[in-house]
Formats: sequence, C-alpha cells, structure tokens
Amino acid sequence: MGTPVKITIGSHVWVEDPALVWIDGQVLQITGQDAEIQTSNEKTRGMLGEVEGCRCHCLLNRRVVANLSKLYPKDMEFPADGVADMTRLSYLHEPGVLQNLSIRYDLNQIYTYTGNILIAINPFQSLPHLYDTDAMEKYKGAPFGELTPHVFAIADIAYRDMVNEGKGNSILVSGESGAGKTETTKMLMRYLAYLGGNTATEGRSVEQKVLESNPVLEAFGNAKTVRNNNSSRFGKFVVIQFDKHGRISGAAIRTYLLERSRVCQISDPERNYHCFYHLCAAPPEEIKRYKLGNTKSFHYLNQSNCHELVDVNDAQYYLSTRRAMDIVGISEKEQEAIFRVVAAILHLGNIDFAKGEEADSSVLKDDKARFHLQTTSELLKCDPHALEDALCKRVMVTPEEVIKRSLDPLGAAVSRDGLAKTIYSRLFNWLVDKINFSIGQDPNSKSMIGVLDIYGFESFRSNSFEQFCINFTNEKLQQHFNQHVFMMEQEEYSKEGIDWSYIEFIDNQDVLDLIEKKPGGIIALLDEACMFPKSTHELFSNKLYQTFKSHKRFIKPKLARTDFTIAHYAGEVQYQSDQFLDKNKDYVVPEHQDLLSASKCCFVAGLFPLLSEETTKSSKFSSIGSRFKLQLQHLMETLNSTQPHYIRCVKPNSLLKPAIFENINVMQQLRSGGVLEAIRISCAGYSTHRTLSEFVNRFQILAPEGSTENHEEKIVCEKILEKLGITGFQIGNTKVFLRAGQMAELDARRAQVQGNAIKIIQRRAKTHIARKQYVALRVATIQAQSLWREKVACKLYAHMRQERAAIKIQMNLRRHLDRRAYTKLMSCALVLQTGLRAMVAHCEFRYRKEIKASIIIQACWHCHRDFSYYKKCKRAAIILQCGWRGRMARKELRKLNMAAKETGALQEAKAKLEKQVEELARSLQLERRLRAELEEANEQEITKLRQSLRAMRSEVDETNALLVQECEAAERSFEERNEVNESNALLVKECEAAERSFEEAPPRMKETLSFVEDTDKINNLISEVENLKALLQSEKQRADDLETKLTEAEESSEERRKKLEEAERRVQQLQESLNRMLYSMSEQVSALKMLLRTSSNSSSTSGSIARYDRGDAVSSASDATSTASDFSFPTPVPSSFAYSSFNPDALQTIVQDLSVTEISHLNTGKAIGREHSMTSFSIFSVSYGESTYYYH
Repeated sequence: MGTPVKITIGSHVWVEDPALVWIDGQVLQITGQDAEIQTSNEKTRGMLGEVEGCRCHCLLNRRVVANLSKLYPKDMEFPADGVADMTRLSYLHEPGVLQNLSIRYDLNQIYTYTGNILIAINPFQSLPHLYDTDAMEKYKGAPFGELTPHVFAIADIAYRDMVNEGKGNSILVSGESGAGKTETTKMLMRYLAYLGGNTATEGRSVEQKVLESNPVLEAFGNAKTVRNNNSSRFGKFVVIQFDKHGRISGAAIRTYLLERSRVCQISDPERNYHCFYHLCAAPPEEIKRYKLGNTKSFHYLNQSNCHELVDVNDAQYYLSTRRAMDIVGISEKEQEAIFRVVAAILHLGNIDFAKGEEADSSVLKDDKARFHLQTTSELLKCDPHALEDALCKRVMVTPEEVIKRSLDPLGAAVSRDGLAKTIYSRLFNWLVDKINFSIGQDPNSKSMIGVLDIYGFESFRSNSFEQFCINFTNEKLQQHFNQHVFMMEQEEYSKEGIDWSYIEFIDNQDVLDLIEKKPGGIIALLDEACMFPKSTHELFSNKLYQTFKSHKRFIKPKLARTDFTIAHYAGEVQYQSDQFLDKNKDYVVPEHQDLLSASKCCFVAGLFPLLSEETTKSSKFSSIGSRFKLQLQHLMETLNSTQPHYIRCVKPNSLLKPAIFENINVMQQLRSGGVLEAIRISCAGYSTHRTLSEFVNRFQILAPEGSTENHEEKIVCEKILEKLGITGFQIGNTKVFLRAGQMAELDARRAQVQGNAIKIIQRRAKTHIARKQYVALRVATIQAQSLWREKVACKLYAHMRQERAAIKIQMNLRRHLDRRAYTKLMSCALVLQTGLRAMVAHCEFRYRKEIKASIIIQACWHCHRDFSYYKKCKRAAIILQCGWRGRMARKELRKLNMAAKETGALQEAKAKLEKQVEELARSLQLERRLRAELEEANEQEITKLRQSLRAMRSEVDETNALLVQECEAAERSFEERNEVNESNALLVKECEAAERSFEEAPPRMKETLSFVEDTDKINNLISEVENLKALLQSEKQRADDLETKLTEAEESSEERRKKLEEAERRVQQLQESLNRMLYSMSEQVSALKMLLRTSSNSSSTSGSIARYDRGDAVSSASDATSTASDFSFPTPVPSSFAYSSFNPDALQTIVQDLSVTEISHLNTGKAIGREHSMTSFSIFSVSYGESTYYYH
C-alpha cells in the first residue's frame, strides 16, 4: 500500500517502529533518499532498530532517520473520534487504519467499517447499551452507513437484501481465538430472531431453539485454550430459513472438524471441553449417581493445572446447559443418557494397564483400574469382560480362522483413547442432529441467511493435523474474500459509470492446489499413506519432500526430519506430521463397534448402529481429511450462491483485558484477516472516493474562479483538478475517484493556500490593531507628559539646591578620607612588593639551576646509550655477515661434490634437453588454448574495474559534498581562531613591553608570563579538515589508480599477445639451434678430453685457480646477491687461471648447468612473455683449508 506522496520538510508523516508498529513525527531534514524525523512519542527513545529493510536508527532528542519510501503522510485534520468507514480516510494506508481503530477503541467504539466489511474489536468487558432492545429497534430498517457501525447493521442489510431481492445471504464471522467470534455470532442470531418474528413449533419458537442451541454446543464443543477461555474447537455454519413473509420458518446447524484429540490430551494451562467440568460441578446426587469426584482425580482432566476459570461458575453453567437442552427439545431421559456417556468417558480415561504374563500382553494395572472399568461398563451398560477384551485384545479374521492378538500396555492405552474419542465424536454429532431435528427445516423455504462461525488462522509452536485443516479452511475463505472485495470494487466503479482497468489481487490458488489437488495434493498423499498398514509418518514426510521439492509454497525445514512448512497467505506455518496418519483415519475398531452396539442402553447402542456385512465390504476407505475437504467444498458452494457479508473480529491484546490496544497484535490480525489486502485492492484502483459536494466544499479554495460561476458540481470538480495538473482521476455520477497519493497532494496544496491566506489576514489585522492602539496611546501620553513635566520641574529645582550643598560637603570629606587611605595603602604595598619579589627571584634561580643540571645529565646518558647501541649493531652485523657467507660457501661446496660424483652428465643433459623440448611443444599448445581464456578474463577484469571506477566516482562526489560542509565549518572556526590569535598577539606585545620595563628596573624581580590560549577546539577542527582533504585526495588517487590499472591491463593484454607470437617464433628457432648444438657438443667433449690429458701433465702450475684467504672471501661475498633459482657472486676471476683442479666430472657438471639453465630461462620467457634473452652463470666454490676457490 505504498503511496507515492511527495514528502517535504515540515511534513507530518508516519514512520515504522519495532515496538509500536507506526509512530508519527515531523520531517526536519531530507538528505538524498533519507529523511530526519522528530517523533512525537516518548516511547521511541532508544527503541528503534532495523525494520523490514528500512534503515532506521535513533538520534538524540527523539529523532529518527528513515528512507523516504518507507514513510506515509499523516492526516493533520483527522477527526478526534475517528472515522466510521475507513474507505473515507484521506490516506488509506496501514498507519491510518491502525490510528483510526485505536482512537475508536479508546472511545468504546468497537465497530468500524471498511467498505461493506465490519471490523469488530473485542472490548473484553460488558457493553449492554450496545445490544439492548432499543439498539435493535434503532437499526431495524435503517439505511446502511447512516448510523454508527454495528453488528446489527450487517445483520439488517443481509435481512433486507434477502427480503427485497429474494436471494440468500451469508455472514462470515472470522478471527483468531479470543477475538469474540462466538459472541458476535450470538448477537447476529439474536438480531435475526428479533427481525424474524415468532413462529411457534410445539410450544417453543424456532428462534428460541436456535438461540438456545448455542449454550449446548458451547458446553460440548468449546474449551479453554492459551488464547481464549471459551474457544470454539469446531466450525459452525447456522442456516436460518425464512418464509415469504420474512419470518423464521426453520434452521439447520452444520459443524466442521471437531477437535477429537482434546478429549484425551491437553496441555497446560488449557482445559478439556466444558461439559466435563460442568458435570464434575453438578449437584451431589448426580455426582454420586455417576461416581464422580474432583477434576484432579481424572486422567483426561489433570494433565493441566487449570481446573477452574475466573468468574466462571461451572455448577451454574451445568444448570444452564440442562435448561437449554429442555428448550432445544432434548428429553430428560436423553439428557441423563448424555451425561452418563460423558461420565463414562472420564472413568474410561482412568483405566491403566500393566504388562501381562505373556509376551506383548497387558492386564489391568490395579484395583483402581478395575473399579473404573466396572464403572465404565455400568454407565455404558455393557459387559465388563467384553470391555476389557476390547481394550486389551484385537481380533484378526483370516479365511482359515479367527486369531486373537493381545496388545501391550501402550497399545491398550492407545485403544482406550481411541474409544474415548470415538464415543465423544459420536455424541457431539448426535447432539447436532438432535438440535436440527428439534428445530426443523422448511423444505418450501427459498430464502435463507447463513452465519458462519469458524476458526481463524492458527500458528503455534506445535502444529498438527487440526491446525492443517483449520488453515486450509482459512485459505479457502481468504480466496472467497479477495474475489468478493474485488467484485465490490468493480461494482462501485460500474455504478458510478467510470472507466476502469483490471485490478490485480493476490490469488492463493497455488496453496489450495498444494493441499487439495488430486492426485498429487497433500490430502491425497495422506489418504494414500493411510491405506497401507505399514506406512509411517517418516514415509509420508519423505513422500511430501520428493513430490513438492520444487513447489514455492512448500518448504522443508533444515533441522527436522518429518516436519514440513507451508507458506500460507498469513505467513509460514511449520507442521509436525508425526500424528497426521492417526488423526486422519476415520474408522471404528470392530471390537469397539460390536461392544457398544450390543449395549443394553438404547442411547449408547444408537450411537453405534450395526452395519451389514455388504455395507462393510463395499465401503471404501474414508478419511477425515477427505471428508472435511468435501464438507468445505459444499460450504463454498453455499457461500458462492449467496450474497456474502464479512465481519472480521480482532483481539486487541493477548492479556484478555479491557482498555489495552497492542498495535503489533492488531496489525498482524488485520493482515491475516485480509483487511489490509482489501485496502490494497482499493488502493490499486481509486483508493479515495469523495462525493461531489464534499470535494467542492473542501477544495474550492484552490480554484475560486470556478466556484463563482454557476456551474454544476461535476464541472467545478473537473476545473479544480485540471488547474492543479492532477491526472488519472475519474469523476463519476455522484463521486470523485482519485488515485493513491492524489488526495495527499490536494491536501498539501490546500494547506499551502490556507496558510498564505491566514498569514495575510493576520498581518492586516495586527497592523490595524497596532495602529489603533498607537494613536490612543500617543494622545494619552502627551496629556500625561504635560502635567508630569510641570511637577517634575518644581521638584527638580528644589533637588538641585540640595544637591549643590551636599556636593560641597562630600567633596571636602572625601578628599580628607582618600588622602589618609592612600598614605596607609602606599606604605603597605611597598612592604608587600619587596617580600614577594625576593621570593620570586629565589624560586627562579633554583629552577634555572635544576634545569641546567638535568640537561648535562641527559646529554651524558644519551651519548652513552647511543654509543653502546652502535657497538652492538656493528658487532651483530659482522657476525651475521660471516655466518651467512660461510653458509653460502658450504652450500656451493656440497653442490660441487655431488656434481663431481655423477657420470655420463652430458648424455643425461642431452636426454633432458630432448625431453624438455617435447614438454615445451606441449606447453605451446596449452598456451594457445589458454590464450582465448586469458582474453575473456581480461575483458571481465576491465568490466569490473569500470564498475568500481563508477562507484568510486559516486563516493568522491559524496565526499566532496561533505568536504564543502566541513570547509565552511572550518572557515568559521578559522575566523574565530584569527580573532584569538590577534588577541594573543596583543598579549605578547604587552608582555614584551613589560619585560623591557622589567629589565630597565634592576631592583625589581622579573615576573613570569603565562599565555592562555584556548585553541584545542580550533586545532581539532583544522585536523578534521586536513583529514577530510587527505581522504578526498586518497579517493581521487584511488580513482586515478583504477583508471591507470585499466589502461595497463589493456596494454598488458596486447603486449602478452605479441609476446606469445614471438615465443612461438623463438621455439622454432630453438629447435633448429638445438640440433646444431648437439652436433657441436660432441666435438667439444672430445676436444675437452684431449685438453684435460694435456693439462694433467703440468702439475707444477696447478696452485690455485682463484685463491683468496678466508677473510677476503667473506668481505668480497658480502656484496653478492641471491635469487630463488641460483646464486651469482660478482667476484672477479684472477688472470692466473690454471686447469689443474679441473676433472671430467666437473666439466660435465658445468655443461649440464649451462644447458639446464638455458632451458629453464627459455620456459620462463615463454610463460611471462619476456623478449630479452637470459644468460645464467653457475659459480662453484671449493674450500681447502683456509683458502676458497671460485669457478665461473
């Protein structure tokens, strides 16, 4: 329901809040897409946070910063008592709806319209004046919307439509537990009974029986839950039939999905059905007859600690239920049988089982269990042994024989609970059928009004099969509601005769298909799982996961194995499937059927009639889910054939207390109830409807020239809108239809015109009043001044004479006193100045002496510390150099020794070269394939760099804006600093003048000056400005670097392409040179061998090839540089080079190093695309004694 309204500074808006949902405030400042708002609610301080993607945080003085798209305008002319119909709101959005409901709730106006939809808020208190006979008479026949909203108005319009048009109507009452659906339904039926007159049937009127059926059904179908003390645990659709005169002629009640599991299992602090507690509070004779006791003594009731309700008397309700049964037409004998069955269910729950002697068998636990078994059999009038066998055993019929199988204690308890649920379900169905039979139906009636009281959307911590069916029902009703609201909007447009286009609304058909579609829906898969005896809830859950793994409305929880989540229209609900199969099975155990059908009590036997064998064999599998789906289908067919009216009940707070309105709770119910969806549909078309007269009266000031002429209202409205440039509006027969946000724009224009007019009127009025007051005051002032000046002149003359005499006396006296005081003060000042100056001189001398001594000490200490540190560093550097050079020499020696031991190095080098040439050819092919990938990567990198460049430019623009603001603040601070500096300069000049005067006066001591400069704040501001400038410069530098990198990347890509082509050319040349080199190497090897034989004879010249003592070697190697691939020492080779220390192995090692190095550099040049040639020299060092030999 976003409204594209222009928000300006000073606008009153609504902003989101996590605690209050919406809070109001005024816009103080707008920066880009963010607005700073000052709220008017004290609760907002420190409570704001991240809200639905809206960046919102709390500032000082209750200020909020929020995005403009998350703001809604506030109507400053909102009525103090709210609006009865929310479609007449100037701004139809969530905060406006919530404000209107809150205001009306505070005034006990619990009913509000939204078009034809009635919103009823539970007051949690008695309001008898709203429902008395006078109120019913007032709403009887009144046009819809003329009086204040009321449930009687909905019932009256449904009754009038039925009488006038002869078509059936239905009223759908929905809401969550505790919202007041049951009480609203009672009021509807009471008003319809008031309108329908009196038609007697066997001494009781039909309307009386219809009204009194509510207490009976509440006693057996309502219970206390966490959210409500009187929650209906079944759905109810009451069809009231009318004759051709509009009088009630019959009625029928249809119920849906009674919560059977509540009979055997309840959670704290809930209660079981009311009838159990009513019966335990019955008169003593009945308690004795049914052998009852305290509710805490029964297993089906003591699972919860809640046994009594506040302000509820169970004994009184028991008597009221009996009276209602009398009115409905249930005889005393039947009532006695009903409560006997209820008591039997309580005793049945106390039958406990223990492990029997045989394996997997069970027996009664103790005497207490036997007592309750005997009591149950007496109340049901059946054989106790047969009852025990029916609970503890199962009969399996095979073609050959009949087998009896014992149940373990857990299975016997499950059988007991199943029997209790079946009995209670049959009893409730009998009550509904009896009430329908007693009321009677009119087969000739063609007019009816249906009242649907059904459970609202439910989402608890643990959601089972009941919640699944309830939410399925609400999905169906929500679809019907959306379609009906859509049709009402279309009818409004057609009635006014305007052009309209299709309005899109949310359709939840995909959720309904997920649940009920055949054959692949959840209910169909559940029925399929129930047909197989060995099927479990794990298999059922896995089947759901496989079938709906791609469905957008079906979600598999991460940490649960058997749970599944459905995304309903009101939110996601996680269901636990561990009891789905058991609760979906709709069958009676044959042993239980045979036992109770043979009961001596005709009432109990009537609840379990005998079924023929043919019927049993021919009957197909029946499940509660399929049957409920069929009932729901019939209900929707009935609703579709009638004219629907909607009542949405809302629970204002979870405490169930009056005068408390929780915004979050109410907003959630409005969303789940479809009210906000109806508003969204209205906003999708023309959200604002105003009658022509209202529109002209409100906005004629915007075009006064059109209202002065005698035009129709329709023409005046059109002129007003055209003058203001409003487009997209429609003018119907009686109303003006505006798009969302246009009313806000008109109100803003109107407020602007009114504000300007008010300012002109105020200015003229104030001018007139001020002028009038000034003239009167001037006349009066002149008269008063003439009289007063005469008196003042006389007094002034006498005062002047006295003053002159007093001045002479005072002058002489003061001269004498001042002379004496001056003489005394001068003598004291001389003594004091002498002492103070002596003390200051002594302190100054001692301070200078201490300063001089400390400077001498510090100078000596710094000299000693620095000299010591220098010696340590020098000694450590020498040790480190010696160690490193020795390590390098030893490493080269090890390499030389290993190379000397190898044989056949030239052959291995040749093979290695051939192998590397092959690898080089393969690498060339790989390089060609990677070339295309490299170009694509470069293009992607260039794209990313351009994007980052654009982002950096936007950041630089924002930084420039902030820098401008900071510079302005810094300039103001700099001006203040200049003023302070000027004052400091003046102070310095005064101090220098004082020093000069102090030096000229030798007897006096020099005084110390202290400069007080309050420049911390100025320095901080200057540093902040410098930081911002540096930040701006870094951002600009970063943007320039990105542009440079982009250019370099493009140049590098082109350069690599060229280098790759050059590498291919060089590989071909290398292949040719390799063949020539192999040929020449064989000749060189033979020549070297001859040379070695010749050199071995001249041993006298073998000395050393390059001898240096160890100290010179260390000093010369200190300049050597090392890389990751080899070590090269730039040491000059002596001219006296001898070959005595060479041997063939060493020569082979040298040749091998030369070839390997050349090939490795060639591979490196191919990988990185270098074009310059590389040459590597290997240096071998050999140490003998204290001398080291280096070979290049």
